[in-house]
Amino acid sequence: MPSIETLRTKLLDQPLFEGKVWQLSPEPWPLTVAQVAELKKIGEACLGYHRALERLYTRSFQGKKLLRNRDLFAPWVAEYLDRHKPEGLIAHGRHRAIKGQIPVVLRPDLLLTDHGFMLTELDSVPGGIGLTAYLNAVYADDCPSVIGGSDMPDRFFAALSALTPKTPDPAVAVVVSEESATYRPEFEWLADTLRRRGRDIWVVRPSDVMTLGQDTCVPVEGAPRRVDLVYRFFELFDLANVKGADGLFTSVENGTVVVTPPMRAFQEEKLGLALLHHPVLSEFWKENLPEDQLETLLRIVPRTWIMERTQLPPSAVLHAPLVEGRPIREWSELANASQRERNLIIKASGFHETAWGARSVTLGSDVSREAWLEAIEDGLDPENETLHILQDYHKPARLSHPVYRSDGAVMPMEGRLRLCPYYFVDGDTARLSGVLATFCPADKKIIHGMKDAALLPCKLVP
Repeated sequence: MPSIETLRTKLLDQPLFEGKVWQLSPEPWPLTVAQVAELKKIGEACLGYHRALERLYTRSFQGKKLLRNRDLFAPWVAEYLDRHKPEGLIAHGRHRAIKGQIPVVLRPDLLLTDHGFMLTELDSVPGGIGLTAYLNAVYADDCPSVIGGSDMPDRFFAALSALTPKTPDPAVAVVVSEESATYRPEFEWLADTLRRRGRDIWVVRPSDVMTLGQDTCVPVEGAPRRVDLVYRFFELFDLANVKGADGLFTSVENGTVVVTPPMRAFQEEKLGLALLHHPVLSEFWKENLPEDQLETLLRIVPRTWIMERTQLPPSAVLHAPLVEGRPIREWSELANASQRERNLIIKASGFHETAWGARSVTLGSDVSREAWLEAIEDGLDPENETLHILQDYHKPARLSHPVYRSDGAVMPMEGRLRLCPYYFVDGDTARLSGVLATFCPADKKIIHGMKDAALLPCKLVP
């Protein structure tokens, strides 16, 4: 196992992670054969979900019926997914040139509970690719069963190359926004690693992207370099700060460059998970997903609801959680729920700076009634620039894993686990290519990267 001195040198005492600090462990997180098999099923289900979501959105805005043998129409689906978006972005997302395109990297956030994996989010613009690949490389020498191993950078580039079949070895620009600048060093490491392996890939800022004639170019070693593919690491709400965005729209629609994840805002809304549970749409999902994929999704995706103020007729109730076993007519009634019934999370759905990094998350059972009511009212505020969702909270299991103390001794740490598996999409296959484990102290309710957590690759164990 790697010593604490080795880990400090390779992980903390170099600039790759912008001075971030976390707990160090001598061992990757162990995953059983059965757990890895489940992760592979989850990857295929997430890919199937994206394919079906595009069909749902397209039929919705086109006014077509959703089912083959029944007149079911749902124009409200596209209205939800398009709300608060600029018209130009909506039009681009519907353009025939990007029909069928989904993100090339899928990363669900999974909590390990006493009842198995629970998905809290499906990220289409995920950070951590370089971090996970680097952790794999650090631990692989001592642990050859690390999932993804040192091949993760090559698998990433292979997935990108699959998007440019006429140019099997494309020139790639990874565009990292200023808002996401803390991730730039890990993408720099990833690109540098791939260049040493003969690939043409560079990390640039949005202001570096330029259109020269029909070509999309970025500066490389002082001269414009034409690129075939742009890997987008900026959120779509940040498009106003991307100087070359209009040129990218035009180039993609003309077929002179590929952008991935595609600039399709409907793919980046958390409320898509609420559509999966919506009773009106249950037959659509049955008709458009293989049975095993739908079963996997319904098992791992918590019940999710879209929050919105609305005037109900006297006999109607909200599609919402029950309070004291009864349906509700006003979201504010959730404030009267018991603490157990408040095992619910409110968070922003998407297309807003608060919709990532746990910035908008409130756990009802972890706050006072007054604070919970305030979070409900904030989520329903008509001045909001994004919709909010409500989601069942499933508490992660309490687990143990060895970590290093500051003096180099190894001690068991009690905590809770989030797994971020990275799937690289190639056609109809979502390949599991690495797994990042975030192991937080047991008293933390919301699991994310923090100095008290351990960040680890994962390994396969019998």
